Amino acid sequence: MTSRAEYFSMKNRYGGQKRYTQVANRDILLAYPEKNTGSQPKQTNGDYSMAATATIEGVVNFSNVTKHDVFNGQDTGAYSMTITMSEDDAASLAAQGVKIKEYQGAKQRKFKSKFDVKRVDGEGNRYNGEIPYNSKVRLLYELGNPHPVHGVATYLKAVKVLEEAELTEADAGDF
Repeated sequence: MTSRAEYFSMKNRYGGQKRYTQVANRDILLAYPEKNTGSQPKQTNGDYSMAATATIEGVVNFSNVTKHDVFNGQDTGAYSMTITMSEDDAASLAAQGVKIKEYQGAKQRKFKSKFDVKRVDGEGNRYNGEIPYNSKVRLLYELGNPHPVHGVATYLKAVKVLEEAELTEADAGDF
């Protein structure tokens, strides 16, 4: 134990109570390595782990994985992909607290990331470029913290292009 005089001497030396506590805690962890497990337990919310990764398959509606998404002319600083998914996958996500949107009878969800998104093709080779509309993909994502209004966040980690859609003459005629 430190005496009162040693405490105030160290408090002044390290720049106040908060800094002294940080230094003291670091010293305790260094002195007693068994107390420092190196990893913190994962947060949980109900039945699922909030840091758990999972995969989901769907069809691409909007893909912004090579450049940041833009909203109202402002760069959001995030990459994103919106997919249409099966009813079963949508029900599974909804059971975990993820909000699902419906557009023309199809279930959709947007997955975002502030970091570069790894993209591979069906054979595992690096995929270059933006993923075309209507391509079949498998997403690796992570669940975030729950929000009272927006539900549980879904963070995009990687994309595997299972079937790349091609632009047909009928699609080109719309231009």
